[in-house]
Amino acid sequence: MGDLMKRFFYNLKKYFKYSIYSAKAELKSEVADSYLNWLWWIIEPVCFMLIYTFVFGVVFKNNEHYFASFVFIGLTAWEFFNRMISGSVKLIINNRDLVTKVYIPKYILLLSKSFTYIFKTGISLLIAFILMLFQGVPFTWHILLLIPIFIVLYIFTFGIGLFLMHFGVTFNDLANLTNIGLRMVFYVSGVFYNITKRLSGNLSHLLLNYNPIAFCMNELRKVMIYNELPNFLGLGVWLLIGLVICILGIRTIHKNENSYAKVI
Repeated sequence: MGDLMKRFFYNLKKYFKYSIYSAKAELKSEVADSYLNWLWWIIEPVCFMLIYTFVFGVVFKNNEHYFASFVFIGLTAWEFFNRMISGSVKLIINNRDLVTKVYIPKYILLLSKSFTYIFKTGISLLIAFILMLFQGVPFTWHILLLIPIFIVLYIFTFGIGLFLMHFGVTFNDLANLTNIGLRMVFYVSGVFYNITKRLSGNLSHLLLNYNPIAFCMNELRKVMIYNELPNFLGLGVWLLIGLVICILGIRTIHKNENSYAKVI
């Protein structure tokens, strides 16, 4: 296991520049044929925030304090999670030419892809800060704690993505099953409602403590809106779980490294 992780970190260092270059190229290609260009990275999250704020804040009369910021922070965390999970399933197949012609550790593909999602998440966070300022949300030092929360979310999601990459090569229906699963998770993660207020008892406890994306959303709102300390014990538990999943995922990818080119 030690040699495996040494090789993993060696490859991260070796292919880091490639990952950055690949992420930049993908971001440029996304907006190459668009009149609005990079403005889409701002327009899209803002439009979704306005829609959810209107539907659940006005139509359903949600009285959550700083509701627009509440929704936008939830959407920011959800979009990162959603993109990482859905984007990993066919990642090896979509890079067929690269995988079959050039050797590259397959987890580097996910690393590169994640950089594009991190960039978009950074834009969403900047918009969130502007929105919070506009709504009069008080800024305190607690907001800095969003960094470890996102690190935990990243590590856990990266680990899940490794397994989806692997099984997505041979299991053709995995993409459809993943999309269905993500829809279910979306509605029970509290993107547009406060789980602790809307639900009670065991159900609230279950959703917040056994659903990592709901947990991270709740912790982000604590430090960004309510100026509270996060649940460090919960973060530690999910960090440990994420690291274990990552190690197992790296091991799985490494064991099957040479078989992907033959299958696709």
